[in-house]
Amino acid sequence: MNFPKITTITETKNEAKNTKTIKFNFPGKIDPGQFFMIWIPNVDEIPMSVSFIDEKIKGVTFRKIGDATNALFNLKKGDKIGIRGPYGKGFKLNGKNILFVGGGTGISTITPAIEEAIKNKFSSNVILGVKTKNELFFEERIKKLGTNLFICTDDGSKGYKGFATKLAEEFINKNYYNSVITCGPEIMMKKLFDIFKRNDFQASLERYMKCGFGLCGQCCVGEGLRVCKEGPVFNRAKLKKIKDFGIYKRDASGRKIKL
Repeated sequence: MNFPKITTITETKNEAKNTKTIKFNFPGKIDPGQFFMIWIPNVDEIPMSVSFIDEKIKGVTFRKIGDATNALFNLKKGDKIGIRGPYGKGFKLNGKNILFVGGGTGISTITPAIEEAIKNKFSSNVILGVKTKNELFFEERIKKLGTNLFICTDDGSKGYKGFATKLAEEFINKNYYNSVITCGPEIMMKKLFDIFKRNDFQASLERYMKCGFGLCGQCCVGEGLRVCKEGPVFNRAKLKKIKDFGIYKRDASGRKIKL
């Protein structure tokens, strides 16, 4: 359905500095890595990956960075929003030993996939990278799953001091992983792509979107691949064809913005 379905916010939670989760009624199926178009009445409509999946309740987690996210941040339980979707292709869990790497708000995108992996008894290591400990979220949620969790902060305020890619490289050199699943800053994901040479590498990309279902072409990358349709999760084979991966993105006018 390519028009918003009005739904009610059932819960809101402040996760970290300027980071919030909202949950809402949505009984439909969605896979980890897929996204919704969220309509904030009288403001805007924006894409957001699912961060919480239950039978009747779904959720998104976001940082306030602009007009739309600021307006969404201020909504409360009982308020109404519009939902379109779910859209796009999600993560595919392959092999029995998976390394998950999340950076910044990308942590919210990989968390449902981690939960799915543990549910299916896959062996998982998880690396979460943030600039400082005040930006960290979902730590307790992931710990409760019983997976091996490692925290990285750029400033050393918690866990490993340094980039998540550096710790991931150490893990990849010492351990065998069937798959690497990642979401976060694109420069981080490109570095992981270069480090992990096996075929099963999956990264969730973010681009400016208008329609969300493959019609407008605003989110095209490489040679006509649409992030909303062929992505947002791309495997190694497709990422190899995306020359702008890790180099630049485009703004609303189509102008190239260096990453």
